[in-house]
Amino acid sequence: MLLNQRPSEPAAGTPVPAPGSAHDRVYRALRTRIMHGEIMPGASLTLRGIGRDYGVSMTPARESVRRLVAEGALMLSSSGRVSTPELSQDRLEELAALRALLEPELSSRALPRAHMALIDRLQTINGSIAEAIQRHDAVGYIRSNLEFHRTLYLRAQAPAMLAMAETVWLQLGPTMRALYGRLNRTTTPYHHQLIVAALKAGDEPSLRLAVRGDVTQGLKLLAA
Repeated sequence: MLLNQRPSEPAAGTPVPAPGSAHDRVYRALRTRIMHGEIMPGASLTLRGIGRDYGVSMTPARESVRRLVAEGALMLSSSGRVSTPELSQDRLEELAALRALLEPELSSRALPRAHMALIDRLQTINGSIAEAIQRHDAVGYIRSNLEFHRTLYLRAQAPAMLAMAETVWLQLGPTMRALYGRLNRTTTPYHHQLIVAALKAGDEPSLRLAVRGDVTQGLKLLAA
């Protein structure tokens, strides 16, 4: 068996590694790759391969995988196979519902602190999204899209809620990579324009509606 701990076993009491440790470095790098869709759904990973990619021994690789399994970013089968998740329709609908609950609330809490500097930053990020679309760069698109949302939600000053949203993004990362090809985007997401317009107008109902539409539109296509 590849790992000793099954996903259902609690990790309570396990010390969190110090920032900069090999474990933490591998965990954060692999977590980012998964969240940004650099690894396709159902792709297999091995401890040996992770260790080789990040220049670490088996122990940091194993601990990083355990942590990502606990977050739902990786799956561990009864045979010990580690892979990125292939989400069922029910799971997609559940994660879409979570985004539809969490992210409009985060945007609403961010609105009182949405000054022009934030709006200018969001428009700059939209420019990066447009460039990624022109390059047909799926990973760049996902990365910039998440940066758009995270930049807005940081103004909410609701770290627990944002952490929950990021866990959902993490579980969706590989699936969002698969979705990118189906969307065949040619322009910046329409709902991003609505979000910026609502922020400029200080219009909370329109902001919540635009965010909800943005975070559920693509997932509805996958679940269809």
